Amino acid sequence: MQLVISPRAPNPRRVRMFIAEKGSALPDIAFEAIDLGRGDHRSAEFKALNPLSRVPVLRLDDGRALAETRAICTYLEGLAPEPNLMGHTFEERAFIEMADRRMEISLLATIANWIRHGHPGLANLEQPQFPDFSASQGQKMRGLTAWLDGELARQPYVAGERFTIADITAFCGLEFARGLMKYRPGDEGLQHLQAWRDRIAERPSAQAGA
Repeated sequence: MQLVISPRAPNPRRVRMFIAEKGSALPDIAFEAIDLGRGDHRSAEFKALNPLSRVPVLRLDDGRALAETRAICTYLEGLAPEPNLMGHTFEERAFIEMADRRMEISLLATIANWIRHGHPGLANLEQPQFPDFSASQGQKMRGLTAWLDGELARQPYVAGERFTIADITAFCGLEFARGLMKYRPGDEGLQHLQAWRDRIAERPSAQAGA
């Protein structure tokens, strides 16, 4: 198998971190990096893999291409159920998926809009940029991180008592904001979220795709 990625982009990093957590339980997966700044994702070759021009994409050994981060992780979890990251029972899977979708659709998507419309280095990816929209997304993101800080005041991980895919999604989103917008929860009084971030950053998988 081969995973098509773009370095430092948050969604490919989510999959690479997921793979790193699985370790030797997964078969070897090669990485192929493309340059978003150069427009590689808009090429005819890449669009044959994913017509929506987004990374990551997992090339399967049978020739098929699997896109969308959550779908790729579901496939990998099926190949290597342990260490488990998406739930053992149907009830646990449902609650972990709820937490992960909140991190993806609310937190990560808001962070991405804040950065893509506000950071000059991404102007070639987001045309046109809307600075006012970026500012509004930055405010919305702070409301979400304040809520998440409250969640982490009463439980050690995003989805509850153990590390899951929801922690990967939240961590990669916050690190995207940390790298390009210098956002640090602790600077805004979110000490539970900062402590959680620092704890996750100590995991060996946190270096994957950084």
